[in-house]
Amino acid sequence: MHCFSFDIETVPDVEFGRRMWDLDGLSDEDVGTAMMFRRQQETGSEFLPLHLQRVVAISVALRTADTFKVWSLGTAESDEAELVQRFFDGIERYSPDLVSWNGSGFDLPVLHYRALRNGIQAPRYWEMGDTDREFRFNNYLSRFHWRHVDLMDVLAGFQNRGRASLDQIAVMLGFPGKLGMSGDKVWDSYLAGGIEDIRNYCETDVLNTYLVYLRFEFMRGKLDAKDLQREFDLVRKTLADMDIPHLNEFAAAWPQT
Repeated sequence: MHCFSFDIETVPDVEFGRRMWDLDGLSDEDVGTAMMFRRQQETGSEFLPLHLQRVVAISVALRTADTFKVWSLGTAESDEAELVQRFFDGIERYSPDLVSWNGSGFDLPVLHYRALRNGIQAPRYWEMGDTDREFRFNNYLSRFHWRHVDLMDVLAGFQNRGRASLDQIAVMLGFPGKLGMSGDKVWDSYLAGGIEDIRNYCETDVLNTYLVYLRFEFMRGKLDAKDLQREFDLVRKTLADMDIPHLNEFAAAWPQT
C-alpha cells in the first residue's frame, strides 16, 4: 500500500488576469493586486476563485513498504505544467491512497483546473471503474470513498461548522504546526523571489498532515500503539537522515513522546 500525503501552494494567475481584464503593461504584483481588489469588492474577501490560482509548489510525503520520503516535486525552476504533470504521474505509477487537509475543497479542484489549463492527462486519477472495477466503489473523486482521505472533511463529519485548521489540529496533537509562514504570505514571498521558502513551507505542511493522518489511523484501529510509534520513529529517522535546515527545525519543534 502506498500512502501519498500532499499539499499545494498557489499564487494569482496573472497571465489570465492580464487577458481577462486587459491589464497589459502592469507588473505581476499590480495585476495580482487588481485581481484581489476585484474579488474583495465582489465578496468581501481577497481569496481568489480556485480557477484563478496558479500552482507554484507541490510537496508530498510518500509512505511505501519500509520507506518514508518527503520532498517537493520538480525544482524551484520548474514551471506549473511540470509540477502538475509530476503529481499525476505519481498517481499513474503508484495508484496511492491520497491524504490531504482540505484537498477536496482546495488542492484537488485547483489541480483539476491547472491540468485542464496545461493539457495534462490523468486517466488513473479520473478512473471511476470503467476500465478498472476496483475503482467503481473506491476512487479518488467520490467524497465518501477512502482512496482520497481529506482529513479536514472527514474529521469534521463532513459538516462545515466542524472544520478546523491544520495548524491548530497539529498543535493540539503535539506536532509542530506552521513554523513562520502561512498561506496568506505565499504571494508576497513569491514576489520577493522566495520560491525555495515556499517549497520548504509546503513540505512542513505535508509533514503535519501526515502525522495527523497517523493519529487518525490509530483512532480508527488501523494502527496499534506499537505501529504508531514505529511510524513516528520512521519519520524522525528520515528527517534526521535528510539533515536539511527546515526539516531539522520541524523535528526540533516536535517533542519526543
